[in-house]
Amino acid sequence: MSGSFVSIGTHFIFSTKDRQPFITDDISERIYSYIGGIINSLDGIPIIINGTSDHIHIYCFLPKEISVSRFIRIVKSRSSKWIHNTFPAKYRFKWQDGYGAFSVSKSIEDRVIEYIKNQKEHHKDKSFKEEFLTILRKLKIEYNEKYIWV
Repeated sequence: MSGSFVSIGTHFIFSTKDRQPFITDDISERIYSYIGGIINSLDGIPIIINGTSDHIHIYCFLPKEISVSRFIRIVKSRSSKWIHNTFPAKYRFKWQDGYGAFSVSKSIEDRVIEYIKNQKEHHKDKSFKEEFLTILRKLKIEYNEKYIWV
């Protein structure tokens, strides 16, 4: 085959450092939009970006030329730099080192989009920690909680 055809839908989840509430309502949409622009610049396709004050969800299609780890490292570093430059009062802003990256089947894509769209409502009675552990259990991903939150 002479061409490469790639369709890798991925649901990313990552938090602010120590789950600090840095992503306030007054700047969240600008952050999500900027991250969408980063994804576009990497030849990815952002579908939906949303979150709460302490974490973010991204559903996108990955670019075919970049590994998952390099992709998320670029998204996090560029967005962090932009946040520092655009919102000087957020000089302490940092993303947590780790992340979750979960493949999304076309058969459940609409459910994932709805889930991400309704983050604020969803987190009225569930913390980020509870949410993330629920996702890991649902996807049968082995983990040791002792090492997740460091």
